[in-house]
Amino acid sequence: MNAERTVEATGETVGEAKWNALRELELIVPALDKSAVRFQVLSEGTRGLLGVGFAPARVAATVGESAVGVSGPEGTDGSAAAGRLRELLEHVTAALGVRCRIEVLEDGSSLTATCFGDELGLLIGRHGQTIDAVQVLASMIAGRGEGERKEVVVDAAGYRDRRRRTLEALALRSAEEVVRTGERVGLEPMSAAERKVVHTCLQDHEGVATASAGEEPNRYVVVEPA
Repeated sequence: MNAERTVEATGETVGEAKWNALRELELIVPALDKSAVRFQVLSEGTRGLLGVGFAPARVAATVGESAVGVSGPEGTDGSAAAGRLRELLEHVTAALGVRCRIEVLEDGSSLTATCFGDELGLLIGRHGQTIDAVQVLASMIAGRGEGERKEVVVDAAGYRDRRRRTLEALALRSAEEVVRTGERVGLEPMSAAERKVVHTCLQDHEGVATASAGEEPNRYVVVEPA
């Protein structure tokens, strides 16, 4: 039977305490598989008033000695940029209290980090706002100091593909309405990446044209008669 290792750690929040516990476990268990770590919240801590009565959150983190992680297919996590991307996502997910496995894949032009887990709603956020913000931050941090920046994609258990299909369906319905009525249609505010999906979907659609309108963060796509 494999012996288990348990560490306790504290932080201003439960998420920070979990992050600190993971860092301690990594010193004990080489190549730690973070998805195998079990957390127990010992105290959620108290904020106190004007600093009086503050008590840190405290957690226990337990893992078996055999829980040695594998970075993924050969060649993943090979560059400094890939390492920074993984470290950022580990920090963000721990702060959110999201338990997940992170896989980073790298090729000549892009870095793709995918989080796998059962409860990723907090990471995705409403209409993907949280994961989009994380992706922007990840792009800035992963490319820091690199000569040629690569495209960075942060995904959560297939969210990007599901969202792409939803946007394409919305784009096609809007195009059909424009062709039928002759009236322009304004879509909901979207990120630049999502607007690109709509523009690409309709670029060869007969009878319609697309344009972006509005100011960030409320910029949106307009579908209009060609």
